[in-house]
Amino acid sequence: MRITSLYLIRNVLIGFVAAAALLLPLFTTFDLISELDDVTSGGYRWTQALEVVLMTLPRRAVDLGPFIALLGGITGLGQLALTQELTAMRTAGISILQIALTTVIAGLILVVLLGVMDEWVASPLQQHAVQIKNEALAVSDEAASPTGSIWARNGNEVARIGVLSRHNRPVNIEIFQYTSDMQLKSYIFADSADIRTDGTWLLKNPQIKEWELSDESTRQQDYMVWQSVFPGRHLKELALPTDSFSIKQLHHYIQFLKGSDQPSAEYEMAMWQKLGRPILTLAMILFSVPFTFTQQRSPGLGGRLAIGAVVGLLIYVSNQIVANLGLLLNGNVMLTTLTPSLALLAIALMLSYRFDRAS
Repeated sequence: MRITSLYLIRNVLIGFVAAAALLLPLFTTFDLISELDDVTSGGYRWTQALEVVLMTLPRRAVDLGPFIALLGGITGLGQLALTQELTAMRTAGISILQIALTTVIAGLILVVLLGVMDEWVASPLQQHAVQIKNEALAVSDEAASPTGSIWARNGNEVARIGVLSRHNRPVNIEIFQYTSDMQLKSYIFADSADIRTDGTWLLKNPQIKEWELSDESTRQQDYMVWQSVFPGRHLKELALPTDSFSIKQLHHYIQFLKGSDQPSAEYEMAMWQKLGRPILTLAMILFSVPFTFTQQRSPGLGGRLAIGAVVGLLIYVSNQIVANLGLLLNGNVMLTTLTPSLALLAIALMLSYRFDRAS
């Protein structure tokens, strides 16, 4: 039994490699085409676009993990079904449930590899790629769009950074100060700021507007010291896209958002999606078992792979719809993110059990 299990695991792992070899070049080509649209003559070059795509390749592999699990499982088990080796195993007394649980072991190996890659390889490389692109676009005066703005709040003070320069200096800073009854008390706009070692910011060319009852006063200074509401040592991280964060970074950022009275549900969802991806990946590998034992002769392996790709896509879209609906309706982020994956895992286990009982 031990030799058979190792043989099954080896074939399923080979299936994972084959699925990754099929999916990664395809999606990497799409990513490269998308990056080439941002290439400019004076800043972001095509060589940098290629570098960015290559550096985000581990992230793409992690994101495709559930698809790799499903198609890899169908490929590995399907090949054994075509050569009648699965039939021989069944004749030798190995149940379908035992085969399913053995494929789960292969899935666990894949989950661990993807988890390590996500936390310590994909996230740092993607963040470095984002910095390369932003610095190149800054040279060509096409720096981050308004979607890159960073907001923070501390009590009755709200602040916004328009963009970070290529040297991570805050640029276009707005500071709103409110009274206890939420009336605007003062407004400050500064061109840029230097972050000092004691955590304070030195605002440059601040324009200050203040309101006292019906009176308004305006003045401008060369410099102004401001006790920032932003965590200076994490400022670079705050400007990064959500999907580039590691679990540790997401946890720190969520704590920052909660501490500054800002909504954190989007980042909580991103964190729980990362934590729930192993469950979804194991569910997908288990779904390959019904594909294998339902249609061993017709359609062929290619047909099963095509059906598997459609099913995987439907599962992925449904999972995203449920998670985003939960976010829209202010549901519990953990439940709405993990429930679909847990439900799929339960369905996959039930199907494997039913096939085992019916055989």
